[in-house]
Amino acid sequence: MQFEITETSVRTWLGHRRGGLNEYVFPSCLSAKAHLSTKQYARLPDQWVQAVGLIPGEYGTHSLRRTKVAMIYKRTGNIRAMQILLGHSKLDSTVRYLGVDVEDAVALSEATDL
Repeated sequence: MQFEITETSVRTWLGHRRGGLNEYVFPSCLSAKAHLSTKQYARLPDQWVQAVGLIPGEYGTHSLRRTKVAMIYKRTGNIRAMQILLGHSKLDSTVRYLGVDVEDAVALSEATDL
C-alpha cells in the first residue's frame, strides 16, 4: 500500500526515536552512522513471526504483503480495491497475483442473492 511520508510524520518519528534531522530515518541495527539495510529490514518479519510462535522461514515481507490483500479480497471480493492497494496498473496483474480463479467468481456470485 502506498502512503505519503510528510515532514510532520518524519519529525514525529525522529522525536519518538530521539533522532535528529541530520540522521537516517531508519538507522542500522549495527551502526548508528549507517542506514537500515535491506537485509536487516527483511529480518524484521522473521522476529515478529517467531514472536507469535510461527515458523519464520514460511513468512517474509512479500508474503505478508500478499497475505493481507488476499484476506481483504476473500472478505470483500473487491478486486479493484486490491489493485489500488497493491499499486498494480493492470487488473490482470492483480488477478494473477492473488490467484483469483473461476471458483472464486462462482463463490462470490452464489453468496449474493438478487
